Amino acid sequence: MGPLDTLRVVELAGGAPTAYAATLLADLGADVVRIDRPAPGGRHHAADPLGRGRRSMAADLKVENDLRDVRSLIDRADVFLEGMRPGMCERLGLGPDALTASNPRLIYARLSGWGHAGPWAQRPGHDISFLAMAGLLDSDRPAAGPPAPPAPPSTYLSTFAGGGMLQALGILAALHERTRSGRGQVVDAAMVDGAAMLDVMTRQWRDLPGNVTVTDAPFYTTYACQDGLYVAVGAIEPRFYATLLECLALDPASLPDRADEAAWPALRTRLAAAFAEHTRDHWTKVFDEHEACVVPVLNPTEAPGHPALHERGTFVEVAGTHQPAPSPRFIRTPAAAPTPAPAPGEHTAELPHTWRTPAN
Repeated sequence: MGPLDTLRVVELAGGAPTAYAATLLADLGADVVRIDRPAPGGRHHAADPLGRGRRSMAADLKVENDLRDVRSLIDRADVFLEGMRPGMCERLGLGPDALTASNPRLIYARLSGWGHAGPWAQRPGHDISFLAMAGLLDSDRPAAGPPAPPAPPSTYLSTFAGGGMLQALGILAALHERTRSGRGQVVDAAMVDGAAMLDVMTRQWRDLPGNVTVTDAPFYTTYACQDGLYVAVGAIEPRFYATLLECLALDPASLPDRADEAAWPALRTRLAAAFAEHTRDHWTKVFDEHEACVVPVLNPTEAPGHPALHERGTFVEVAGTHQPAPSPRFIRTPAAAPTPAPAPGEHTAELPHTWRTPAN
């Protein structure tokens, strides 16, 4: 089931960003096999969303027989994913030259921090590293403050959105090209490149006259309510801002000009005092009836139960836990419900006999 039904994917277990790319493909119907290290008695989390929807084959890639079995599986696959440090797969005998020689239609998708060539290819890094080098942390700098907000973005911007998701996009593009050429190719995704791609709108926004940076804006932030819970305010456009003030019972004439950045601290103080007068649930009910881009800040436990997300089916239950549902949706070829993450090596015995012929 799903639009990627019959697509054969081999994932070399490694970092979370590539596991995320494999999850995206599995969610959309691809038959994903993860190559795990042999780990008898190791920890297994059936509810791991980065392991759901695939099968697992255990292999010690330094053992000739195991490596041969893995190579045989890749020879029958459409896609091979890896997120190892540059050069590691080549040393294991799983580099692109070796694999595409025996399977010319293979899409070899690799993901790294800084790319597989260049002076920083072997350099380690984390999400904050790629955001900093690509200019995004400076983009988020408040009007007066350090080159990053007090709490840098969580570890999903460059690694997941700019890493694993772009790796999956590259795979789909290469598969489309293969329908014309009949040939596979290497997809080289780098998280620093993906971070730069995420900044395309804000670069343009900063260069247009009259625009303000919303990072430190009092109309684009969170506010504490009477009960210590928070609401998120995104009233950038004038009509949303006007509705915001109306719902808070604030007279615009009594407030500083929102276009005057020097007056933002004073404006923030007034808005904070207004939100502190009532609970988060009170403000949620008020803004449910008005369009001001004001919503409650939900924790991960609350989010699946919110009526809007529940009705949409944004979350599904897998192995007793709520996880994001496969996305996007396909009306004619809907994806199946995700299955729990397999134990490492759970399908080792059956896999050599499953894919009997090369992939289409």
